[in-house]
Amino acid sequence: MKDKKSNLLLFLSGIFITNAILAELTGIKIFSAEETLGMPPANVLLLGDYILDFNLTAGVILWPVVFITTDIINEYYGKEGVKKVSYLTISLIAYAFIAIYIITKLAPAKFWLEVNNVDAGGKSFDINYAFNTVFTQGMGIIIASIIAFLVGQLLDVYVFHRLRRMTGEKMIWLRATGSTLISQLVDSFLVLFIAFYVLGNWSVEQTVSVGIINYIYKFMVAIAITPLLYVAHYLIDRYLGKEKASQMMEEAAKDRTFL
Repeated sequence: MKDKKSNLLLFLSGIFITNAILAELTGIKIFSAEETLGMPPANVLLLGDYILDFNLTAGVILWPVVFITTDIINEYYGKEGVKKVSYLTISLIAYAFIAIYIITKLAPAKFWLEVNNVDAGGKSFDINYAFNTVFTQGMGIIIASIIAFLVGQLLDVYVFHRLRRMTGEKMIWLRATGSTLISQLVDSFLVLFIAFYVLGNWSVEQTVSVGIINYIYKFMVAIAITPLLYVAHYLIDRYLGKEKASQMMEEAAKDRTFL
């Protein structure tokens, strides 16, 4: 049973860390949610003259997996479990970007440049420049993302356990979805405020407008994925056994500290 508990945490941590790092690496791509779904642009007018569509970073596709995993780790391993995984993830994200930065500084081999000097349409391009552009981001975005991720995770933990004490083992959807909605409200605006207002050249109106669009998306996704939490609980309870699963949930709920 001890091995099962450890194996489950290892599995959940692997999912959490992998998706968090992938979300950071793919976040450089901005996609149109409307065009992807075959819908016309939303043309939402927000705060002043900003007309916004649902143009989002590709990383938002993966963050819902992180949200679900956070709530599951919170449910069975408590605050300490989430904090340890979150701190480890932040360290690995920083390591990944440092490694990528060093790799982009390596001198490209001439034959690699010559072999990959045209695209599928026959047009010439600099593959080394393309590689560096895809794999690097502004330092401001990296710093903002790490800060917002940590604040969001700690807030998620706090709200989750406040709701857990109010609901007991019942109403999983309330504490899981509620904690996600509140933590992502802060995360959505904090990352934009640091990266594009404090360290960039966006205005307050633009920052708030884009933050609202991002949060609307996260709000809808958080509601939509709620049934998956019950599926995860069912599978974990079967793996651990109902008695052991309930014991772990009770122990996880006892810690009343915040940090």
